[in-house]
Amino acid sequence: MANPLEPLLTHLVDDSEVNNRSDELTFDNIVEQSLSDFGFWQLFQISLVGLALLFDAQQIFITVYTDAYPTWHCLNHTICDPSASDICKIPRSAWEWDGGSKGKSIISEFGLECSSSLLRGMPSSSFYIGAIVGGFFLALIPDDSLGRKKLVLLSTFAMSITTISVAFSTNVWIYASLKFIIGFARSQTWSYALVLISERVSTRWRPRATMIPFTLFVLGFISLSGIAYLAQHSSWKYLYTSVPAIFYCIFLYLFALESPRWLHMQGKDKEAINVLTKMSPKNRAYLESVISKLPLEQENHTQVPTYSIKDVFFRRWAFQRIYVVMIIMFGLGISYYGVPLAARDIDVNIYLSETLNALVELPTFVITPILLERFNRRSSVLINTLLGGASGVLIFLLSILGQTEIAFAFELATFFCARIGFNLMAVFMVEMFPTCVRSSATMMFQQALVVGGACCPLIASIGRDIHIPSVSFAVFGTAMSGLGLFVLILPETKGLSLCDTMEEQEKRDQVVNTSHCC
Repeated sequence: MANPLEPLLTHLVDDSEVNNRSDELTFDNIVEQSLSDFGFWQLFQISLVGLALLFDAQQIFITVYTDAYPTWHCLNHTICDPSASDICKIPRSAWEWDGGSKGKSIISEFGLECSSSLLRGMPSSSFYIGAIVGGFFLALIPDDSLGRKKLVLLSTFAMSITTISVAFSTNVWIYASLKFIIGFARSQTWSYALVLISERVSTRWRPRATMIPFTLFVLGFISLSGIAYLAQHSSWKYLYTSVPAIFYCIFLYLFALESPRWLHMQGKDKEAINVLTKMSPKNRAYLESVISKLPLEQENHTQVPTYSIKDVFFRRWAFQRIYVVMIIMFGLGISYYGVPLAARDIDVNIYLSETLNALVELPTFVITPILLERFNRRSSVLINTLLGGASGVLIFLLSILGQTEIAFAFELATFFCARIGFNLMAVFMVEMFPTCVRSSATMMFQQALVVGGACCPLIASIGRDIHIPSVSFAVFGTAMSGLGLFVLILPETKGLSLCDTMEEQEKRDQVVNTSHCC
């Protein structure tokens, strides 16, 4: 356990002591040396893998438009008043959906306008339940099974194929079932992509490199506004987002490279060196010179140590870290997914609201690397969650007082803090676990985020049922700030390189603890 009394705004560990680059040739030294410069091919590979998050974001947030309650107007004004009438208490012939299209939303397409909020929210909940079930199931797949690249490819392809099927749903039950499958298929796309990208950059460039896929994630969010405007029918929205993803999978299969650290853990050092050579051609001479100095590749894979998610739970230090991280991410997940969902309760235009929420995310990818490079991980997460939580409570108070415009400004601020916290914790998470279990640990990290997101529709619905819709913002803010305090338990990782095995991680942690004690 980290010492809570340790100063937060200073980094006490001497990086040179922890990352001592001795004369002994290690694979970590080779990776750090060969990828010390951030060149075009590294940027290309990061962007190529990061595009998976663009399509992932579209499927996460597309229900904001496809499942929204559409507007309507009266046809017979003698028995119908849009401002006072209950749509379920007047004849169907007395009103019509705006635009005259039944397919603008699943509400109008499947005739759910008078159904319970539970039935209307079932497709969204099915998506998150699928993500939770898929996350736990896929987390059981050992890190040494398929490789980082294949996992990104398979998850994105399965998500895209199922999304095409959604466009042809004939009732809400088929629609909800397919949304469950989509959630299951893409449940770990984010984890796979983040781990693959993090393992292909050096310690120096990791804070900035990991922000590239997050930026693409936001661009996917932003693109939905344009797609929703062009494709008025809900089915077309799904086709416009899934068909390009199929073509992306082809490019990913042809041009993406595997993680050199993963190849090294499989005893495939020559393949790992080949990947490093492609990513950093200017260091070809150096990489060719070290091939002969590396240990012979293990032809028998039984000689390669194997690890799985059970190692995360059976080792006390690893279990403590993943448990605390999941608590923090649950609080951030509630805010990150819940705040945009509840924004409609502040009486603002849905298209403007979602676009501004997406745009607010973009500056976070500039601010996050600055925080990571100048301050330590724990203090950055702690202060950010406290500010975001306070902002969430203010939204509730301002909404009660009728200050909707100011409340919406704080809604953007709360979402901004939730995104910053998410970015910080993503890098923090990658640095706390070794290569052999990093993918499995990151899956659990995302699971906590998704569980938090799955609670959001319920929290928002309860607020509407008690006729105080904005109370959900108080819940979101309290969860973010309260659970964010647990970051004080985690160890500091600023400036540390990635470890590959559990034993190496334990040894490095011991060195760090000794440095703090001294």
